[in-house]
Parts: sequence; C-alpha cells; structure tokens
Amino acid sequence: MADTPVIDAAVREGVGKGASRAVRRQGRVPGVIYGDKKEPETISVPRKELEVMMQTGSFLSTLFIVNVDGKKTQVIPRDLQLDPVRDFPIHVDFLRLGKGATVTVEISVNFLNEEESPGLKRGGVLNVVRYSIEVNCPADSIPESFDADLTGLDLGDSIHISAIDLPDGVEPTITDRDFTVATIASPAGLESEDDEGEEGEDGLEGVEGEEGEEGEEAEDTEA
Repeated sequence: MADTPVIDAAVREGVGKGASRAVRRQGRVPGVIYGDKKEPETISVPRKELEVMMQTGSFLSTLFIVNVDGKKTQVIPRDLQLDPVRDFPIHVDFLRLGKGATVTVEISVNFLNEEESPGLKRGGVLNVVRYSIEVNCPADSIPESFDADLTGLDLGDSIHISAIDLPDGVEPTITDRDFTVATIASPAGLESEDDEGEEGEDGLEGVEGEEGEEGEEAEDTEA
C-alpha cells in the first residue's frame, strides 16, 4: 500500500450539472467513489494532477489511494469522461476496493525479441490482434504488462494466450478458447511475386504450345 500512488481529493458539496460546472471552474474534476457495499462518496480532484496520471497510459488499470480529509480509501478508476471538444477530464468514477477484492482490467502486451523471429527477418509483418488483454486478477497484484516472446516464429506462425506467462491468480476473461494475440504475416510483396511467378510459367507454356501448333500447320501446308 505504501507504493500505491495517492490522490488528494476533497468532499464535493452538491450534485447536478450546476454544481459540477462550479467545481470545474475551480480547476477541479468532479468524481464519485462507490462500491464495497458502502454509500457513494462525491468528491473532486485537482484537474492537473489527474491529467498527469492519465498520461501514463495505464490510468484505468492502476490502484490508487484517495485521501479525503485524512480518510484513505483504496480504489481503481472505472470510468473517465473527457470533454468531446477539448479532450480534458470532466468526470471520474472510482471503485472502492475491499480486502481481497478481484478486479477486471486490461493489461498491455509487450512484444519481445523481434530480431529472433525468422519470419520477421524474411520481411514478414507483425500483425497484432490484441494490444491488451482483459483479465481478472487480485486488486493488490495487478500486472504492469504481459510479455509475448517472438523468438522462433516464422511466416504464418501465431502466438496465443497460452504462450504468455500469467502471474498466479491472473486469468483472462476469455476462457473458452486459446485466443490469438499476434501473427507473423507474409509481406504483400512476397505474395505478389509468388503469384506472378506461377502466372508467368503458365503463360509461357501456353505460348510454346500455340507456336508448336502453328509450326505443325505450316509444315502441313508446305507438304
């Protein structure tokens, strides 16, 4: 808990659009803490502090401690609303986490050892099917990311969820199949060259056959 980032929040008085606009004029973002079978708490957080946290790219899968007048609550963001025009935060929802809570989060995937993939060395393309994977995991041990090793993968090969090491207690939300995370696709240029080569051979055989027939006809005429 000591390493969990802290958000200093304040109690938000009043609800509704008017009250929310007043909070935003003060440079703060209205929010709510809910869950764990307790009453929702209306709060506000500093907008600049929230924007810094958003830039990490993992805001919605990060545990925080919300400190409201000395009362500390462990939470995870569940929803972040942005202004449709100016793209700054206008509302945030936090899920209150009790002891032993399990959460559903999306974890990003890192693709490692591209230089060790024969398919990529031959000009293949890494076709990423899933840049992140949705998992269920203990709230106090959310992985930062998953690693997908591309070593040995050739053209046409795929990497599935079963090839990725998941920490204990972490399970993908999709459990009915060994779903694909990425594939090594053949480059379009290579496919085109193969197709042209086949067509060229067929065309050459056709020309030679026609010339042969014309030659035979010419011999018959001369005879």
